[in-house]
Amino acid sequence: MSAASMAALGLEPEEFADSLRPLGMPRYRGEQIFRALHQTYAASWEAIAALPLEDRQRLADAYSVHWPEVAQRFGSTDGTVRYLLRLQDGAEVEAVYLPDEVFDGEGASVRRRTTFCISSQVGCAVNCQFCLTATLGLTRSLTAAEIVGQVLTLLREHDLRPGKGLDRVNLVFMGMGEPFLNYEATVRAIRILTRPEGAGLAPRRITVSTSGIVDKIRRWGEEPFPRGRPRLAISLNASSDGQRQQLMPLHRGQGGMAGLFEAVRAFPLASREYITFEYVLLAGVNDQMADADRVLALLRGVRAKVNLIAWNMGPDLPFATPEQNHVLAFQRRLMDGGMSTYIRRPRGRDIYAACGQLKRTSLVGIPNVS
Repeated sequence: MSAASMAALGLEPEEFADSLRPLGMPRYRGEQIFRALHQTYAASWEAIAALPLEDRQRLADAYSVHWPEVAQRFGSTDGTVRYLLRLQDGAEVEAVYLPDEVFDGEGASVRRRTTFCISSQVGCAVNCQFCLTATLGLTRSLTAAEIVGQVLTLLREHDLRPGKGLDRVNLVFMGMGEPFLNYEATVRAIRILTRPEGAGLAPRRITVSTSGIVDKIRRWGEEPFPRGRPRLAISLNASSDGQRQQLMPLHRGQGGMAGLFEAVRAFPLASREYITFEYVLLAGVNDQMADADRVLALLRGVRAKVNLIAWNMGPDLPFATPEQNHVLAFQRRLMDGGMSTYIRRPRGRDIYAACGQLKRTSLVGIPNVS
């Protein structure tokens, strides 16, 4: 790999080491540079004071270091922050910081965690009918360096680094885009972000969500992640073929429910691993008790859990959010059927930061905390 073929944030330590030789620099500089970029959040070669001046100049001539620009920050009353990030070519994506995100399960079980929700593409091509991001269409996929840059930007924004709170950070690929339609860049970014010489994020605290790209689900199950495979989440959102085809037009092209669940049932799960199924509840559309019964039938024999998401509003989208008692009844039906089921509390709805709301929205009344 040549130095000019990839931005610095998209390189692993060994790749730095190999490509430094033509620059007349020793191999050990590769790990030193990687640590500086990913642990001290150096945003330029000039900022790495430990390197000799001549080495910094050589690196500046050979590699680019481009962090996303924080164009705007929108703060929610619940502590969520939505970031509008501008990339080097002017394209914009969004990432979300969720402090102490809460999931409610059976009884009094509550789990707390700090979560970053990041994007894999500029816009999205999947066209889920209930999602605001879908109305943008797809501009392009992000590079691995741009994905890594989002994470490092949020870590720096919230002063999280190795030894200072980073161990409780969860990362979810649930922002703009379909990660499995940008598969190679997503995998590379995860390998970089889980390197112990860098951010050192735990693979078990990373979740990649797909709308159901069947061939990539199969490939994900075979992917050789050196430090362990991140968790897989699948956006189900329907209980029948006809319903899912209407809500998620890519469904038929992926082989319908039969094709999806053939891949799911063949997925190689470790002893304590499971697949998460996300289910957006749309009032009067997919939230009936008959839907819950069909979901149970689909998931029978699958080691799974279900996250229920009451639909988050979007302008000009023809759906409604179900009442809370209806959401609870749906959860109870699944739990009575033996399925671990959680309700994801909405976070950042007031700033258009909740699930399905990311559309680079800047509205009067939303607090800009820049």
